[in-house]
Amino acid sequence: MSVVQSPSLGAQVYRKLNRRLLPFLVCLYIIAYIDRVNIGFAKLTMSAQLGFSESVYGLGAGIFFIGYFLFEVPSNLILQRVGAKVWIARIMIVWGLLAGAMVFVSTPLQFYVLRFLLGVGEAGFFPGIILYLTYWYPAPRRAQATATFMTAVALAGVIGSPLSGFIMAGLDGVASLKGWQWLFLVEALPAIILGVVVALWLENGPEAAKWLTGEERRWLKQEIEQESLQKEQLGHIIGLGKALSHAQVWLLSLVYFSIIMGLYGISFWLPQMITNLVQQNLMLTGVLSAIPYGLAAVGMMVIGRSSDKHNERRWHIALSALMGSLGLILSAIYHETLSLSLLGLSLASLGILSALPIFWSLPTALLSGTAAAAGLALINAFGNLAGYLSPVMVAWIKASTGSFTNALYMLAAWLVLAAAIVLIKFRPVV
Repeated sequence: MSVVQSPSLGAQVYRKLNRRLLPFLVCLYIIAYIDRVNIGFAKLTMSAQLGFSESVYGLGAGIFFIGYFLFEVPSNLILQRVGAKVWIARIMIVWGLLAGAMVFVSTPLQFYVLRFLLGVGEAGFFPGIILYLTYWYPAPRRAQATATFMTAVALAGVIGSPLSGFIMAGLDGVASLKGWQWLFLVEALPAIILGVVVALWLENGPEAAKWLTGEERRWLKQEIEQESLQKEQLGHIIGLGKALSHAQVWLLSLVYFSIIMGLYGISFWLPQMITNLVQQNLMLTGVLSAIPYGLAAVGMMVIGRSSDKHNERRWHIALSALMGSLGLILSAIYHETLSLSLLGLSLASLGILSALPIFWSLPTALLSGTAAAAGLALINAFGNLAGYLSPVMVAWIKASTGSFTNALYMLAAWLVLAAAIVLIKFRPVV
């Protein structure tokens, strides 16, 4: 049965989607991202108290992504089969328990094992949500929805940075626990609690959304089905085998890898770079670390809206990546001046985080059906191997040279590569 294409009906549906889904999904990703990168704050005291070297920290921070890589595609295929309601809830509860278990770490081996298992536990969350958004938002609306969801990365920095500084400084020694132990314990609890809420709040798709009227559900279903049909008619990638062997999928994986190199270079090392400039003041480090993320949160929304408005992806991604590269170069040049270094890191955060949500408009426009579940997971899994390589390389360069300067130049080069591939290898309209 065809539904009349009413602009007012469509606007009404998207208002409901934006109110019901996006704020909740943002909350989930804030918690996920804080639990993933709070190791950067824990390092400020944890490494010295446990006798961990820069190399031990770099390997432990990065090994998370090996577990993440190995289980990403299977996890997303399971989500497509059993539904987001059950699988996202499972992911959150498991990662919350593993994140909390970090309080017991006392040796490098325990550190490596728990970080690896945390990656296994969280595998599938991000590409699962990106896949989930395709069930609700057709392509013309997806960049803005994805940008809203991914502001969680910036908001995690705005919220998590001062919170982490407060926990580590204010709770150190309480109940015989170190500040870094309290950090892992306190920041793990919301994941477990929200995991239970997921099972009560999320629906697997529009057809189960009782908060939409029957007419609204039919209209939205028709919109999504028309997009799937258009993808098939245009010869877009649908089958699992074709997704895993298609050259564009692997090129997209390389683009994402390059952007993630910059992202985790900042996420894992930003607190260390700032604390070196403020004489190890944890509270001040937390407050200043929030500034780049606050600016990035605003920029992500503005640039994402511009991308949807002009239906343009390539230049928005490329220019954002180049902005991130410029910011890293500036922070390297002025690494001994707090205000200028912070300005560079803010520009880098703005560019890198703005490129990410628009990037996901490329593979979601290219992939459909089972290929979407597997392809999105593959791109995210391969790209997040940079989460392993980036902290390890930064740690090695810092240990070899005694500063972050050359490491920041290295990360900037990866962002230039991402911009070049997008502009050269992808069509002007996706």
